[in-house]
Amino acid sequence: MIYSFLFDAVRRHSTFRQLEIFEAIARLGSFTRAAQELYLTQPTVSMQMKKLSDIVGAPLVEQIGKKVLLTEDGRELAQASREIFAILDRYTTSVAQRRGLEKGRLRLMAITTASYFAPRLLGEFGRLHPGIDVSLRVTNKEQVLASMADNLDDLYLLGTPPEEIDVVATPIMDNPIVVLAAPDHPLARERRISLERLAREPWIMREVGSGTRKAIETLFQERGLEIRPHLELGSNEAIKQAILVGLGISALSSHALVLHQPGQFAVLDAEGFPIQRHWYAIYPASRQITVVARAFVDFILQRHEDLSTPSGAS
Repeated sequence: MIYSFLFDAVRRHSTFRQLEIFEAIARLGSFTRAAQELYLTQPTVSMQMKKLSDIVGAPLVEQIGKKVLLTEDGRELAQASREIFAILDRYTTSVAQRRGLEKGRLRLMAITTASYFAPRLLGEFGRLHPGIDVSLRVTNKEQVLASMADNLDDLYLLGTPPEEIDVVATPIMDNPIVVLAAPDHPLARERRISLERLAREPWIMREVGSGTRKAIETLFQERGLEIRPHLELGSNEAIKQAILVGLGISALSSHALVLHQPGQFAVLDAEGFPIQRHWYAIYPASRQITVVARAFVDFILQRHEDLSTPSGAS
C-alpha cells in the first residue's frame, strides 16, 4: 500500500513537501523539532500530517505523552521516503556531474561548536558557486550521529570521527582546546600552570559524551588526576557566561572565541594545553560523496591556513 501511494505521489507536487515533513518527524521524533528544522509552524506540520494520513488511509504516528512514535505503516513510509529522497539525491548528483558546479545542493550537518565557523564557510562557498543550494543544520553530537547512521545528509562536521559508524573522515583544520578563565582570575597572571593546580579549580564542563570533555578528562587521567565538574552545561555559550561571572574555569575549542573581543577571556598558560585536535569533514563510507560535497571539502582545505588561526583571546 505504501509504495503504490508513493508512485502516485510522484504526480502530486504538494505531497513531496508532506513526505519531507513526515521524514523530519520520523527522524527527530517530534512535531516541534520538525517544524523548527523546516521553518514551519507546528499547526502547519500537524495539518500536513493529517492530510498525509488521509491520503495513505492509515495513521502514521501515535503520540504517547510527549513522545511521537511511528505506527507500522509509518515505519514503512519512513523507509520508503528515504529511498525516494536518496533516488532524487543521486539524480541531483548526476546532473551536477554533467554541469560541473553550476547547479546542485549541499546538505551539511554539524555539531554546535562548528557554528562558529561553518556559516562563514558556507557563505563564502555559496558566493563562489551561486547556483548551489546550501543548507546547514547545527545540533548536538547525538543527533549528528543519528543522521549519519541513516545517511541523511551529504557531509558532517565533527571534532572526532565516530567509532561505531564506518566513515570517510578528512581532517580539514586545527581545533586546539584551550583553558579559559575570567580575565581577573588569579591564574590569569601565572605561567606554566601544572595540571595538579588546575585539578583543584572548580571546572565547568560540557555534558558527558562531548568530544571536548573526553579530550580534557583523558589528559588528566594520563597523569593520574581526576577533575570533578562544578557545573555541567549543555552549550559553549552557557559555559562562557559561567566563566565570566566567576563560577569556574573550563576548556573549549579556541574557535569558540572568534566573536569575542581580545581580553574578554584569559587563555591560561597551562601544562598540556592547548590540546591539539582537528575538525573533520565526514560522510558514511557506504555513500559516494557528491560532486558538490567534494568541492566544499576542497574549498575548506584551501582555506585551512586562515581558519586555523582564530582570534579573539589574549
